[in-house]
Amino acid sequence: MGLGPHDVFIPEEAEFGEALGRTTHLGIGAHHDDLEILAIDGILTAYDSTQDWFSGVIVTDGAGSPRAGRFAETADEDMRAVRAEEQRQAARLGGYSAVAMLGHPSAVVKDASNTHVADQLAEVLMATSPRVVYTHNPFDKHDTHVAVCLRVIEALRRLPMDSRPEKVYGVEVWRDLDWLPDEWKVRFDCSRNLQLQSELLRTFESQIAGGKRYDAAAVARRTAHATFGESHEVDGALGVTFGIDLTPLVADDGPTLDDFIRGVLESFSADVLNRFERFSG
Repeated sequence: MGLGPHDVFIPEEAEFGEALGRTTHLGIGAHHDDLEILAIDGILTAYDSTQDWFSGVIVTDGAGSPRAGRFAETADEDMRAVRAEEQRQAARLGGYSAVAMLGHPSAVVKDASNTHVADQLAEVLMATSPRVVYTHNPFDKHDTHVAVCLRVIEALRRLPMDSRPEKVYGVEVWRDLDWLPDEWKVRFDCSRNLQLQSELLRTFESQIAGGKRYDAAAVARRTAHATFGESHEVDGALGVTFGIDLTPLVADDGPTLDDFIRGVLESFSADVLNRFERFSG
């Protein structure tokens, strides 16, 4: 498969194998800037630690990014270079151990018959052996995000059991997960390093100047979740990101993804209907 140093950016002086091997928290996102949204818990954990290291994987090439303003006439090839450099800047700012940019077109990622993406992801997972993996959740409404989630699960299932991470989380990006019933919901406290969180998102200038204010929207959503997450408790955090625990899906005796999704949706339906029936008279 040939994942090599040319595919991986290492912000500080470290050997290729060392930078990957010391990873404890790994984020796998479809696009440049997805890591800074879905894997912020891992980024902050490693940033505050002398023992933990965050690394990331960007699966697609960034050529399909929406663009406006001064980026409106940017050609696809130039946009790939712009977005890759923005991701390198975020990695420097966040103190990441490494970032692998696989550079696949979205169409390749969404092609279930193409095994190359899962092959590469399995290679990265074996090289990093993270304790925790963050990726997209299967309820996201962005097609490429859902496809990446599926490729990640496929790659994880290929690994020997003793090489699989302790935890795998699917985190919100293009569909909030505040609707999840509480028994399915994982809350990541994002109260610390608020300035860093904003600065990481602002490094993706091609998106902000190009008409997508992810820097404002992602932080505002975290603030909203902190307040609206619990109706009968005072705010316990300044920011919260929601995820779902996907770890059962990478166990040999775990549920199929279809059964997992149906279980969550049935639980949500029951929660809504039961509340309605209690007060409908």
